Amino acid sequence: MPIASPEVYAEMLDRAKAGAFAYPAINVTSSQTLNAALQGFAEAGSDGIIQISTGGAEYVSGPTVKNMVTGAVALAEFATEVAKHYPINIALHTDHCPKNKLDGYVRPLLAISKERVANGKAPLFQSHMWDGSAVPVEENLQIAEELLAQAAAAHIILEIEVGVVGGEEDGVSAAIDDKLYSTVEDGLATAAALGLGEKGRYMTALTFGNVHGVYKPGNVKLRPEILKEIQEAVGAKYGKEKPFDLVFHGGSGSLLSEIHGALDYGVVKMNIDTDTQYAFTRPVVDHMLKNYDGVLKIDGEVGNKKAYDPRAWGKLAENGLAKRVVEACEHLRSTGTTLAK
Repeated sequence: MPIASPEVYAEMLDRAKAGAFAYPAINVTSSQTLNAALQGFAEAGSDGIIQISTGGAEYVSGPTVKNMVTGAVALAEFATEVAKHYPINIALHTDHCPKNKLDGYVRPLLAISKERVANGKAPLFQSHMWDGSAVPVEENLQIAEELLAQAAAAHIILEIEVGVVGGEEDGVSAAIDDKLYSTVEDGLATAAALGLGEKGRYMTALTFGNVHGVYKPGNVKLRPEILKEIQEAVGAKYGKEKPFDLVFHGGSGSLLSEIHGALDYGVVKMNIDTDTQYAFTRPVVDHMLKNYDGVLKIDGEVGNKKAYDPRAWGKLAENGLAKRVVEACEHLRSTGTTLAK
């Protein structure tokens, strides 16, 4: 299947909310991790979301280039070509973009998609994230309103974050304190500023104790009931059930019961990065430790080309990440739900 059209992406999100499941949104940093994510979604029979952060896009452009737009465009074009060979729908998304990187990342990408749409083509990405968690809510929503208008014009969905995700990701960090919990007032302010679809479609990352990074199960104090409270309060005011399409950030170490609670309250997208990074790297470590005398030219020997060929350990890495994507689909109830059936 080709990359999801704006219409297909909208249908994916609608079906997820109606069916109380969510799509794993897998962060990628290379063609290998992208291929692995595609493999995992196909094996699970699930549509999905593949995303790239500012740091990931910079990395893809090359260590001596470090151009976020170049990396993002290159990866999107690569994904558009290779995704044609998989029997699932994939949406492309850009992850966390703080205020100081908007002009170097999201805004140029929106401009590229606007030009593509004007020429009768599909947008390059299907959604973009504005991370306004580090600025006051009023400024966050003001910028979101501006970006939403631009995104809607290019047939793109915007993702915003209202609240704060603790921990650190790509240089964006926050303390682990009471600010990790969005409020009903935050939800009402969001609906007042951005509407509920009439100004353009958007997803909302409301926070309920989410923390980026690596944590053992039970160490992250999530309160999914906050999502229910906000959905009900906003829904009561506007006469709409589950008015927000919600996003779950910082889910590593979450209990399955907490994840399922969030799905029931309207989460349609869950970001997964830390766990898939480990799933990709762990098989490589295993290969290197078991074949150290082959991947290294020890004591003047020549090593074993079959052991140090990047394809040898690369395939293992991709399979490891793919398996973690399959597991994510199972946890998020998206297994077997592809629209491509």
